[in-house]
Amino acid sequence: MHDLSATDVTRILDTAESFREVGTRVIKKVPALRGRTVVNFFLENSTRTRISFELAAKRLSADVINFSAGGSSVAKGESLKDTALTLQAMGADAIVIRHSSSGSPLQLTRWVDAHVLNAGDGTHEHPTQGLLDLYTMREKLGRIEGLRVGIVGDVLHSRVARSLSFGLVKMGAEVTLVGPPTLIPPDVSAWGVQVSYDIDGVLPKLDVCYVLRVQRERQRLEYFPSVREYARLFGITRDRVALMPEGGLIMHPGPMNRGVEIDSDVADLPRSVIEEQVTNGIAVRMALLFLLLGGAKGEAAPHRRSGSRGGGGTDRRPRARHRAGSRRPAYASARAR
Repeated sequence: MHDLSATDVTRILDTAESFREVGTRVIKKVPALRGRTVVNFFLENSTRTRISFELAAKRLSADVINFSAGGSSVAKGESLKDTALTLQAMGADAIVIRHSSSGSPLQLTRWVDAHVLNAGDGTHEHPTQGLLDLYTMREKLGRIEGLRVGIVGDVLHSRVARSLSFGLVKMGAEVTLVGPPTLIPPDVSAWGVQVSYDIDGVLPKLDVCYVLRVQRERQRLEYFPSVREYARLFGITRDRVALMPEGGLIMHPGPMNRGVEIDSDVADLPRSVIEEQVTNGIAVRMALLFLLLGGAKGEAAPHRRSGSRGGGGTDRRPRARHRAGSRRPAYASARAR
């Protein structure tokens, strides 16, 4: 997300809006990336992100290869570099990578000519999750600039929190990180956000309460006394939701621990947009693949319907914006830090 300008983000969200309509059709497919090959290279477990990228590529008519560590040469000890070179030799046009090591997507770009998309690297970033969250906020609330967003929970270990915070600040929102002191990173002063340890004091000011998953393994490492204690102090309950302004949203990147960071009935409230986040993720990832791979010759994103942002009925032809001296667009991969 650091590599994106506000203009880049707006362009991606506008393109995603064009593709959102494709998911409502009986035949959910356009020929934009026919003949292109997308490899989903997932070396960490994933349900939503992997399936979302697979659906996004297939709805654009790309050929999709799903690759995981189990049952591959990676399980036999093959290095990331050798695996990447093998994928390049097979003609992959784009590689979507999820890896437990921060900076892996950037390293991959040094070895292959294919476009690289970061589907989550260690505790560093998860930029496509951040983008789909921005899209959902804009879709539901009509804007991003000026929104007051609270990100609640284990910020320290959350790549989602990093990408979302960077994106929100870039787009002019006000961000407050909320959680126990042991789960707030020590370096957040550079993020342009505020910090609070009082969830009940923050909720009345929020347009969006973004709830992070409690990583239960952290409790064993004594980041917090117990899951029950965490739920009491920071869990999002009906009583706490009642503190929020009318129309405020509840969001969660999934998977949820119902009854821990969020009560089960809260997750199912009308103001909860968790399922919409999943749906919007497909459109956002379609937009990224389309912009990176350029679409088929002469192929444009679907027409916007009249009255949508950017002008009714405008036929836009997004093209990937390249850095000088580089064949990759600015949003091709995350930058290691």
